[in-house]
Amino acid sequence: MSARLSRIRGRVWKFGDNVDTDQIIPAEYLVTADEKELARHAFEKVRPEFAGSVRAGDIIVAGRNFGCGSSREHAPLALKGAGIAAVVAESFARIFFRNSINVGLPLVEAKVDVEDGEEVEIDFERGIITAGSRSVEFKPLPEFLRSLLESGGLVAYTRRRLEELG
Repeated sequence: MSARLSRIRGRVWKFGDNVDTDQIIPAEYLVTADEKELARHAFEKVRPEFAGSVRAGDIIVAGRNFGCGSSREHAPLALKGAGIAAVVAESFARIFFRNSINVGLPLVEAKVDVEDGEEVEIDFERGIITAGSRSVEFKPLPEFLRSLLESGGLVAYTRRRLEELG
């Protein structure tokens, strides 16, 4: 496995409900699957400062139905390419959830009251998000999904498993 998914700490980018994949990465940039190129255009139309200000290890915190809309893998790839360490939302569109796991982008379903720029810590093993003196519990991902994430996504996991089998 590439890295143990245990704890991350990062700066928050806050979003509301129903953030769709067109907001995450506008359709005109779907001509590439290069995550660094996609990252240059992430949230371009709704938060134009995002691509130039996001830092590796930052965390997106959003409301309900994050990643709704079309079922493109480009959206989680753009976030991963931008250095987003995890996305926390009250709920996710199911296809976005699966695409994120497949590309190795950790997700947490929880309602967290934070502001832009606030520091949060996510403890994936214990299922706790801490922001200042506040903490919120969440149901940790099943071990298999954590294995996929720790491997870097579905393709990397499958390659590793095939190598192990010889």
